[in-house]
Amino acid sequence: MVRHVTAGVDETDESLAAAHWAAREALRRGAALRLVHAGEWPVSPAPSAAEEPGPRDWAEQTLERAVRSVRAAHPGLPVEDLLVPDSPVTVLLGEAEGAELLVLGSRGLGRAAGFVMGSVSQRVVARSPGPVVLVRALEACTDEHLPALDGVSPEEIPETPYRDVVLGMDTRHPCDELIAFAFDAARRRGASLRVVHALGAALDNAAEGRSGAGHDTELLADEEDLMAAMLRPWAEKCPGVTMSETVTAGRPAAELVRESAHASLVVVGRRTRDTRLCTQLGSVTHALLHHARCPVAVVPHS
Repeated sequence: MVRHVTAGVDETDESLAAAHWAAREALRRGAALRLVHAGEWPVSPAPSAAEEPGPRDWAEQTLERAVRSVRAAHPGLPVEDLLVPDSPVTVLLGEAEGAELLVLGSRGLGRAAGFVMGSVSQRVVARSPGPVVLVRALEACTDEHLPALDGVSPEEIPETPYRDVVLGMDTRHPCDELIAFAFDAARRRGASLRVVHALGAALDNAAEGRSGAGHDTELLADEEDLMAAMLRPWAEKCPGVTMSETVTAGRPAAELVRESAHASLVVVGRRTRDTRLCTQLGSVTHALLHHARCPVAVVPHS
């Protein structure tokens, strides 16, 4: 089976940005790209030459435009297109099972406002069996890289370094899948990995049961030691990845949103629960997806 990265395509600008981000990721992985458009179009007689194009015609044109745009930007990349007459959520969840990565556009309000996720994206992220990356409108190759000297675009100098990959980590729920994904993302980009653990409410709760000066400092130091121990085996497996670790007293969502302003990718986890009704995102992941300034990878884990 051909390894591939899949991007969901519709008529929006953020969808096209997601398709191009997915193309660059496919190249980084040495994989093919699959562009998928799904919809439940009404069954109707074939239109005559004088009739306006129907919903399926518009869908075909939408997918064709995305394919042309990606192929023009990446002529050597194998691109497959797929038009499916079914519920977008159902189709994208099915695609996530076979893809190395699923990439979706996220309806934004501009660079400053960040994410306002559409219902399809939110439902897919909350239920996907594999990692999903959400990409803002207008996200470009230049946004993944550090500023080039003398105003030269990273597109003109491909070796311009990538911005850091940021991993949001919770030492209470360590997850091999999440850490492995972040290290791999940093390795493929030749980027540094910045691991952030924000204690937030955990620090407040600990303060209620501890007394004496310096208890916050003591807890932060304990968490630093714990996180270092958890990450040490991964650092040994990936010696080529430069890693830094930060434990902060701040709120996780606020800290990760702040870090996203200078990152190429933020990686967070989504705990899966064995219940029929649980299709919601955690509060930190939900807030980050709405306000992050760079693409966000959500990795499901038990």
